[in-house]
Amino acid sequence: MVTKKKQYVIVRSYDAGAFAGELKEHDRVTRHAVLANARRLWYWSGAASLSELSQKGVSNPNGCKFPAEVPEQLIANVIEVIPCTEAARESIAKVPLWTKH
Repeated sequence: MVTKKKQYVIVRSYDAGAFAGELKEHDRVTRHAVLANARRLWYWSGAASLSELSQKGVSNPNGCKFPAEVPEQLIANVIEVIPCTEAARESIAKVPLWTKH
């Protein structure tokens, strides 16, 4: 699989969970990736897996817990990079900001 830079993707890491954002860098040797405009996918509802989320988005955006987007995120121990459809990107963007008060 060839993933293009600046493509919107979901990255799953061994230690830090899953993130969605624009792929800036991905080093398969060191297993590090850098995402721009990254959002942690802490909890999702309305998609059976990250694979489905990457293709269809979420059908229950109010049931998801996605914190604030950050300008750039370095992710270590990357085990998956999943390209997203435009529909999935729009769906992720529509999930309300989750904050812990």
